[in-house]
Amino acid sequence: MTARPEDAGAAATTAAPSLDELRAEALQWGRKPRLFGTWYVTEHMVRAMRAYGWTIIVGALGQPILYLLGLAVGLAALIDAPIVENGVEVSYLVFVAPALLMTAAISVASEEFSYPVMAGFKWRRYFFGFSASALSPGQIAGGVVAGASARIIFVVVAYYAFLWIFGAVPDPATGWLTIPIGLLAGLAFGIPYMAYAASITEDKGQIALVQRFIFMPMFLFSGTFYPLATLPLWLQWIGWVSPLWHATELGRIVTYGKPAEPFMIVVHVGYLLVLSIGGYLVGRRLFGRRLAA
Repeated sequence: MTARPEDAGAAATTAAPSLDELRAEALQWGRKPRLFGTWYVTEHMVRAMRAYGWTIIVGALGQPILYLLGLAVGLAALIDAPIVENGVEVSYLVFVAPALLMTAAISVASEEFSYPVMAGFKWRRYFFGFSASALSPGQIAGGVVAGASARIIFVVVAYYAFLWIFGAVPDPATGWLTIPIGLLAGLAFGIPYMAYAASITEDKGQIALVQRFIFMPMFLFSGTFYPLATLPLWLQWIGWVSPLWHATELGRIVTYGKPAEPFMIVVHVGYLLVLSIGGYLVGRRLFGRRLAA
């Protein structure tokens, strides 16, 4: 039996979804990105690291070996006198080891929260692609943070393993806490850096200036290679405002039991948390402003 044309037209009319049905379908497809949007951005950031994956691996494994060999076999051999601080006497290697781990975490943060953020807004502009979907600016910023955190954790775990192998962790029962402390140090420096990078609309060498005039002075004058108290007072303030010094002090407390008042431990942790949380709040607002423009 041959179907009549009017029957086919009626069937097509019946099968066509209504506007409400299309809206409900769109909302259904948008629920998952809205729920897991941060992790989608994290996945993208981690996958993008494959382009320089060997750099990450070699840096995470080679840097601690070179630093520790240079200190354990080289510099520490020339420094016969132990470091005495707050009544605790330790070898030079044990003294500098926590600072090196924290420096490695902050160094990774300075890489992941600078040019990749600028690329997302200016060069490759993939943040605008994310924003065109159901993802919010807060989820995009959170994904950047989580992606960078994955690399920081990888580096600090590798660094801690080498510190333990070289005997630079006298108290492993608490020394492993340098891993979360290192992550917090990286975020305390990196998240405000992300906010700054999100505010840059034209590349005029700002990132290079940060490396030269913020990162390097912080590395040299934050009690990394010698106690901060040995510096003149007009230089000590660099350590006081530096996340590296606060994280290093916490690292020395957990690795070899450097004496510290409970109040100062709270100050160190609180300072790092304020930088991380405050930087994220500012960064999220800047992400929203840039993506809405």
